Amino acid sequence: MAALELFDTHCHTHEMVRRVTPVYDKWYGDGADRTPESVLTAAHEAGVNRMLCIGTTTEDSELAVAFVQDRDDLWASIGIHPHEAAMTLQKGSLDAFRGLVAGPKVKAVGECGLDYFYNHSPKEAQITVLRAQIELALAHDLPLSFHVREAFDDFWPVFESYRGAGIRGVLHSYTDNLANLEKAVTHGLHFGVNGIATFAKKEENLVIYRTIPQQLLLLETDAPFLTPVPYRGKVCESKHVRVTAEFLADLRGETLEDLAAVTTANARALFKV
Repeated sequence: MAALELFDTHCHTHEMVRRVTPVYDKWYGDGADRTPESVLTAAHEAGVNRMLCIGTTTEDSELAVAFVQDRDDLWASIGIHPHEAAMTLQKGSLDAFRGLVAGPKVKAVGECGLDYFYNHSPKEAQITVLRAQIELALAHDLPLSFHVREAFDDFWPVFESYRGAGIRGVLHSYTDNLANLEKAVTHGLHFGVNGIATFAKKEENLVIYRTIPQQLLLLETDAPFLTPVPYRGKVCESKHVRVTAEFLADLRGETLEDLAAVTTANARALFKV
């Protein structure tokens, strides 16, 4: 039997290299002795052979692009997280951010979107920066990695204002509801599922994970965050994609081999790798 091939479509492994955002601190939160190479080796041993490193600021995106250059089967997504929208506008760094899109191995734009749970940036700033990233992705025929938290009422009008322009992408860490799932399906959006699925307590959440169409399902970690059961309390790594895949296969009544093959094919088609 062929070995599993899994794809972590959303991780922040590049941030192990140096501190550019608070994510860096999380990588060393459990006291374990790890390096970027040890994390990548452990991922490969678990069958996670491809990874997309996700930027969250201009500087962080620069780091992601640099990190993937000499590493096989790693690619970068440049993004400005909604938490960072106001600061990005204050710094006037959108033009510098846009310049990163032509870098080698840049395969997506994001993590971008709207987050009204924390509201670290005003809504108007979040929407402005989201639109800038959608337009950048469309200009370069790239998919988007969307972060939307308690903000779909504003997200859909923004998204639908580009209807017909060929917008495509993934709703990262999808945990919302069936109504927004169904709407996203009509728009052909993919759904990123990570370790949250393994500790979801409400039946409605499990129904969502069962309902996502197989052809739109992607696997991710959001490493170093959202470590799946039974490894809660440890730093999440790309190797944990396999744990989530095993959980989802059982939940959905699919074989692990089939789920791995389909989600990897979905990711490779979306990100063109």
